Amino acid sequence: MLTWPAPERNKEPILRVLRPALPARGRVLEIASGTGQHVAHFAAATPQLTWLPSDPERRHRESIQARIEASGLANIASPLDLDVRVRPWPIGHAEAMVCINMIHIAPWQATLALLDEGAKLLPAGGLLYLYGPFRRQGRHTAPSNEAFDADLKRQDPAWGVRNLEDVAAEAATRGFSLQDVVPMPANNLSVLFRAGAGAPAGNASPTQAGGAVAGRGGGGR
Repeated sequence: MLTWPAPERNKEPILRVLRPALPARGRVLEIASGTGQHVAHFAAATPQLTWLPSDPERRHRESIQARIEASGLANIASPLDLDVRVRPWPIGHAEAMVCINMIHIAPWQATLALLDEGAKLLPAGGLLYLYGPFRRQGRHTAPSNEAFDADLKRQDPAWGVRNLEDVAAEAATRGFSLQDVVPMPANNLSVLFRAGAGAPAGNASPTQAGGAVAGRGGGGR
């Protein structure tokens, strides 16, 4: 079972923002679940929801499955073999989607695929939650993010810290509305979109996350 330091640091700050925005019941699809540390933490805190982890890498899915079995939680499904760019996705619907630290360690086409399929998958008002580093109006929010972006591009020119306004514009063309942007520890952002038209499915407005020091997830430092 894999364990990474960054998810241990950021899982609770993320949960503080995520929990009040989640639906009262239903299924939550997590994209790029990595080791499964996030989904296990979130599922333990939200027993009324069924969590659907996913990852394209076999070793990650094995880690997720091992963590599910070790946790004894009944509200986490076995991990899906899901690459966002491979369609159709192996799932028909979910009430919410969560994607942590994926879009900067994947080509831009992966972000577009995420938005395409999310628009099909989610009901009106359904939550799409993104977490990670972003540029704002084309500028990095901290020198550490600028250095991280350069390091990502050295690894793969198609990777990099995305401009939030570009993501929001693409989301809008698919019917998503930007509900909130919440500053997080370690110069990350929580970005909350709602699908289609209609009343938000969450229980309350998200609030600023603070306190614990958070780092990157699967693609982080």
